[in-house]
Formats: sequence, C-alpha cells, structure tokens
Amino acid sequence: MGSVFVQAAVILLREGLEALLVLAALAAYLDKAGARDRLPALCGGAAAAVVASLIAAWVFQVFNNGMHSDIFEGIVMLVAAALMLYVSGWLLLRQDPKAWQGYLHAQADAALSKRTGMAVGALAFLAVFREGAETVLFVYALASSSGGFGAELMAGLAAAAVGLVVLFFVINGVARRIPLRPLFIVTSAFLFLMALKFIGHAIQEFQEQQYISYTDIGKAGPWLDALGLNPTVEAVAVQVLVIVFAVVTFILLDRRGRQSNAQQAKQA
Repeated sequence: MGSVFVQAAVILLREGLEALLVLAALAAYLDKAGARDRLPALCGGAAAAVVASLIAAWVFQVFNNGMHSDIFEGIVMLVAAALMLYVSGWLLLRQDPKAWQGYLHAQADAALSKRTGMAVGALAFLAVFREGAETVLFVYALASSSGGFGAELMAGLAAAAVGLVVLFFVINGVARRIPLRPLFIVTSAFLFLMALKFIGHAIQEFQEQQYISYTDIGKAGPWLDALGLNPTVEAVAVQVLVIVFAVVTFILLDRRGRQSNAQQAKQA
C-alpha cells in the first residue's frame, strides 16, 4: 500500500467524514428542537450537494481537457494548499467539542429562524458541497503531484468511498460518542503537512518553467527527495515562512477566542 493510496483515501475520508458529522449533528439538533419536519430538506440538500460535487469534478476535468500544463497545475496546487491550510486551522480552532457544538447550533438556529425548509436544505447543501468541492481540488492536486490518476490513487478513493458508506451507518448510532478532539487534531495535522507538500510541488512546477530559480539544498536534499519533497532552498524557505505564519496566526486567533469566551462567561 503506497503513499498515494493512503493520501487519496485520507483526503476523501476526511472530507466525507466531516460532512457526515455535520449532517448527523444537525439532524440530532433538529430532532431536539422539535423540527423533524425539516429533516427531508436536510437530506435533500445533502443529496443535491453530492450530485453537484460530481458535476464539478466532471467540469473541472473537461476544463483542463486532459492537457498537461505545469503553470496550471502549479496554480491548482497552490490553491489547494491554501484551502488545506485554512481547513487545518479551522479544525484546530474547533477541536474543543463546545466550540464545535456552538458553531453547529448557531448555524442550525439561523436556518430554523426561516419559515420554510429551504434554509435547512441550503445549509446541508453548502456543508456537503464545500467538502465535495475541496475534495475535487485536493484529489486533482494529488494526481498532479503523483503522476496522474493511476490505479493506486483510484484504489485509495474507492476504499475511502466504501469506508464512508460504513461510517454513515455507524455515525447514525454513535454520533455523540465520536471523540472529536483527537479526530480534529489528527486531520488538522495531516492537512497541514499535505499543504506543505503541495506548496513544494507547485514551486517545482514553476522551477521547471524557469519562473523560479533552483538552488539545491545540499546534504539534506537526498532525504527530502526520498520523502517526495522539493529539495531546494526556494521551496524550503517558502514552507518555513508558511509554518511561521500559521503558528503566529493560530496563537492570535486562539487568544482572541479565549478572550471572547471569558467575556461571555462573565456576562452569563
């Protein structure tokens, strides 16, 4: 089982699992709020999002037209990396179950304030389609950095799809027992590492077109290359800057969140 198989499987599992968790939590909340009549709209919105995600994947492939372009693939990988960094930080900031539940309840309350089920359906659609669109972009970026949609990548996606079907039935029964904190921390770390890898591959695409200079990193180059990373000074410099920026941003946002929670506690 190769790294491409694992990465493809984890990408689809992570995106699909988050969508399942959101839907399960929203369904449970609607049930508690006495709004079971909105559940069909929730399911309809989710189903429409799955179809829209498949259409988006087809459109994306047609737009690219099967042609190899280093510049286009480099840009796609940078966009995917930016999204991965955002989702990674989002998950890390909501690793606290209270923060996660508060976020979902706020979304559900806003939808329930509408008189029709359209708002609930739209909420489900956006929650699932966001994951579907990210999956399309992430998988394409992975394919671009690993030599295309080979058997290993497709096998990883197939295995993840089967896993999601199993998880769908499991989550319906034990949604409240899933330990969100370790799940969010692990997936956040995985996405962050994947983002750094995609950044390195994107820089390599630009280096091949001579838009960015190429400076071998020296003795560390061979083992970086063995890990599938870009063994150049330019790539490592950008990755270090991203790490520093991510750490500083997390510290500032975490501090702001703690201050906000403290103020709410005092007011309560």
